Amino acid sequence: MADEIAAQKWVLMVTAQTPTNIAVIKYWGKRDETLILPINDSISVTLDPAHLCTTTTVSVSPSFEKDRMWLNGKEISLSGARYQTCLREIRSRATDVEDEKKGIKIGKKDWEKLHVHIASHNNFPTAAGLASSAAGFACLVFSLAKLMNVKEDQGKLSAIARQGSGSACRSLFGGFVKWKMGKEEDGSDSIAVQLADEKHWDELVIVIAVVSSRQKETSSTSGMLESVETSMLIKHRAKEVVPKRIIQMEEAIKDRDFPSFARLACADSNQFHAVCLDTCPPIFYMNDTSHRIISYVEKWNRSEGTPQVAYTFDAGPNAVLIARNRKVAAQLLQRLLFYFPPQSDCDFNSYLLGDRSILQDVGVQDLKDVEALPPPPEIKDNTTTTQKYKGDVSYFICTRPGRGPVLLPDESHALLCPETGLPK
Repeated sequence: MADEIAAQKWVLMVTAQTPTNIAVIKYWGKRDETLILPINDSISVTLDPAHLCTTTTVSVSPSFEKDRMWLNGKEISLSGARYQTCLREIRSRATDVEDEKKGIKIGKKDWEKLHVHIASHNNFPTAAGLASSAAGFACLVFSLAKLMNVKEDQGKLSAIARQGSGSACRSLFGGFVKWKMGKEEDGSDSIAVQLADEKHWDELVIVIAVVSSRQKETSSTSGMLESVETSMLIKHRAKEVVPKRIIQMEEAIKDRDFPSFARLACADSNQFHAVCLDTCPPIFYMNDTSHRIISYVEKWNRSEGTPQVAYTFDAGPNAVLIARNRKVAAQLLQRLLFYFPPQSDCDFNSYLLGDRSILQDVGVQDLKDVEALPPPPEIKDNTTTTQKYKGDVSYFICTRPGRGPVLLPDESHALLCPETGLPK
């Protein structure tokens, strides 16, 4: 490194925000564990980062002695292969950086010897089946690429993020995103592409029922490995089922055809969990509450004669429910609050996060209003299904399809101190 750079004590920083995404045609199973190459294509919806996102600040300074990272305030090791791969791939593409105000000049070669500090924060539970690693690795790659002035387009960056966490590649775009499995052995064509932006189908409303914010027993990584090794169903799914569903889902999104979208999303979620059950030993990501939510949504959809709500479950018990419009979303929330009211001592303000304005449509302002909700009309003839499960849902998040990653002003959003490069 040039002596004049080493002698200086500056800190250069970038802060970015990246959304999480939820797959409506699932990725499950890899054909290459190291490069994280999937055995099938997948399609996702990016969620509004105002409600579900990772914020990451990355900084560089000649005074840093090694690469360091803090996640949600706690220092974590960067020695893992996935972090090392992302850092190596971004560093190899770094270009010259100049900040005239601070008098900083970093040459392309200097990046190999400079160390970075990284601080990352999720505004939702980590490792609870809400795709925290997807948002996290996408934000890491996006922010490092901005810091190091990497000239690659988002598609090429998505191939780097993929090597941190497979579904991270889809979080580099907003709206509706397809991850192409690719054919090349080096993974160069296994990238994410945007099918439509978040404005294309902006009447959709997404309600997430957070059933459990505990860490899951079987991680996605080990679960996939076991499924690929032991499930017969996964082979049939990847070869015969998913390719057709991908084409049908692309059409449904293009045409904003909600009935087709809902049928495909629900069927694919159910098949993904069937693959988990077909794994030896079987993997249980959903629980009784998850199954009840499916049952209530299916009953309601049948009573209406056409799907009103789609459900999809990732590798966890949380329900992601996609309503065809705001009116339906209000009716959905009414039903969910009826079946899964909060505990009596719950702070109602923390029971519904995200877009709380939807509560006005439901006519609910506090716990008393929840207790007064009438049974849904589709169960009026069957008193046995009016049982309530108080406290079985930790909280709800109301959101919508959202935009891709953005840079944030360091002054108001940085997680690292501009003078020291250490967590604030």
